Amino acid sequence: MSVPELRVTDLPPAASEADVVLLTAVSTPDGPQLLEADGYGWVGPLLAGLGATGAPDELVRLHSSVDGPSVIAVAGVGERADAAALRLAVGSAVRQLTGVGHVAVVVPTAVPDDADASATAEAMLEGAALGAYLFTSYRSEPRTPVAVVTLHAAASAPLVRVERVRVIAEAVDRTKDLVNTAPADLSPARFAELSVDAADRLGVTSTVWDEHALESDGFGGILGVGQGSARGPRLVRLEYAPAGATTHLALVGKGITFDSGGLSLKPGSSMVGMKSDMAGAATVLSALLALAALETPVKVTAWLCLAENMPSGTAIRPNDVLRIRGGRTVEVLNTDAEGRLVLADGLVAASEEHPDAIVDVATLTGAQVVALGHRLGGLMGDDAVVARVRDAAESVDEAFWPMPLPGYLKAYLKSDVADLANTRLGTTIPGMLVAGVFLREFVGRREDSAERIPWAHLDIAGPSFNTAGAWGHTGSGGTAIGVRTLVALGEDLSAG
Repeated sequence: MSVPELRVTDLPPAASEADVVLLTAVSTPDGPQLLEADGYGWVGPLLAGLGATGAPDELVRLHSSVDGPSVIAVAGVGERADAAALRLAVGSAVRQLTGVGHVAVVVPTAVPDDADASATAEAMLEGAALGAYLFTSYRSEPRTPVAVVTLHAAASAPLVRVERVRVIAEAVDRTKDLVNTAPADLSPARFAELSVDAADRLGVTSTVWDEHALESDGFGGILGVGQGSARGPRLVRLEYAPAGATTHLALVGKGITFDSGGLSLKPGSSMVGMKSDMAGAATVLSALLALAALETPVKVTAWLCLAENMPSGTAIRPNDVLRIRGGRTVEVLNTDAEGRLVLADGLVAASEEHPDAIVDVATLTGAQVVALGHRLGGLMGDDAVVARVRDAAESVDEAFWPMPLPGYLKAYLKSDVADLANTRLGTTIPGMLVAGVFLREFVGRREDSAERIPWAHLDIAGPSFNTAGAWGHTGSGGTAIGVRTLVALGEDLSAG
């Protein structure tokens, strides 16, 4: 993790000992307009001459002869200077300032599009913390991330929740580190070990099922998907249960540490990036740990469904039948539709504890990428919990789009020999939705009620791993989408 040291002050930036002072500018029909910053009004008239437009992801630099840092950087915000745009602008700038030791971020003295000055300041600090991320584990000559960020917030410095920003940034960085790790270095057992170690440091309880325990407790989905690998599967349950918590949120994450497709082997080019197929498990792990670190008054359990999907003489075959936790059977028609098999076990186990809501997160379908691309995640499930997840996502500026789960799609999952098939072959189907319908079959009922436990499903196949150009505070590789949404959801549920 590369979270910088975070500082907040009400002193003017001219008093800073930083290497670079960071200002912001918006794009207008008349050219770039510097957002007001005491002592730096002279910078505004120079921007157009430097080729600046104020567009998002733009960064220009100039030297200063006035008091304070000798280098001034100006980040483009776009047409609106609200908290979301400023978070992205500052994150983009800090991401591009690799090699700079100390950056002073100046909160504008007046932000016309956002009346909440403290929320704006906190968003800018969060953007800087997120933008500082670098993954250098495999570099022989690693780059150096920004080490210190000082936020100059004259009016709202005491209101900025620095510790919360640090915890969120650590959660995001942890997720990115796990997703970016080479699959040879992150077996299911190693993932479980790292999860338990992190949980122990926060007093979060943990339970791990190995192959023998999975078999004895009936977790046939996880066990079946993992049986083709020499590195056996694991199920990890984490529990954060603060005294007095009255709401229980269960999180279930798909953790395929590498997905070859199994005997339904992927083409070689499609295997590149499949180290990221455990992003769902990394997301729910980090969200729970962040909620625990923030001492949020909500009970959270996280189920990490971990397996490596490999072809071998012991791998599951098309037409094999797996018995999921609880007894329902699934005929495997495509071994590359494995994520839903491990999640089925996790959803059943989570349901057995009758939580108030269940949210699963998974890099589940290529169809999600076709439908929504690489920046929008799919959001499906029961209306009430879907609405709360979407509100949480919007509050932290993560992008999820609600999708339907029509009941008639269950017909695509008919098997001649088992309760369900894991997919349908030989026809065009709405794959993201069919996968969601499959998962819904394994969500249990409320205690002493026929009503299903409120449930939402996040398909993050596209936005979990960035293979395109960097943007905002998002670089290449793992993005950790969903972590901040789930933390915001936990905080919302804790309020009743």
